[in-house]
Amino acid sequence: MTQQRTRDERRPANDGRKAAARNRAALIAAAREIYADSGLNAPLSAIARRAGVGQGVLYRHFPDRAAVATAVLDENVRQIEQAAAEPGADIVGVLGVLTWHQTQSAAFISLLHADRAGEVSAVPEYASALSGRVERALRRHLPAGHRLGGEREDLMIAVAMVSGAVAGPTREHRERRALAAWRLLGVEVGAVRPYGE
Repeated sequence: MTQQRTRDERRPANDGRKAAARNRAALIAAAREIYADSGLNAPLSAIARRAGVGQGVLYRHFPDRAAVATAVLDENVRQIEQAAAEPGADIVGVLGVLTWHQTQSAAFISLLHADRAGEVSAVPEYASALSGRVERALRRHLPAGHRLGGEREDLMIAVAMVSGAVAGPTREHRERRALAAWRLLGVEVGAVRPYGE
């Protein structure tokens, strides 16, 4: 004998697009957390678990590892671009936002080491493209004669050098090391903060 559901026991309506948007946002948030600690090679299954969804849901939104990484890292790069686009923005302030992202995420540091010099490398294309966007955002604020404006590669070599110094158990420790590295390079950096704070 089958029982009929009462009005209050009905199955919830399918949220369709709302659920898809929530799942995508949860996956990006989970990937950001996992990438911050483990870098871009973290297992996709860990991201799905952290988001509270199955791997099938992850693959419906992101067909491969590169798509997940691009979605997460694009947010970091977008914040740097937004900081650079602010009226009155200068290199000191934009470097502060960049440095905040360096201290937050192992994945972002990997991105900043992307080799765009035309050499054969294992750097994924999306990482190279995002790194190029960071370079353009910074370069537009380099005043004439700035120490990072010399040779074409000087700017991103300095960024990669600072990224290499960012290590430590806490964000505060990593921030101190990043600021010390910028200081040793003779470069002034503004407040280390995310864009908008």
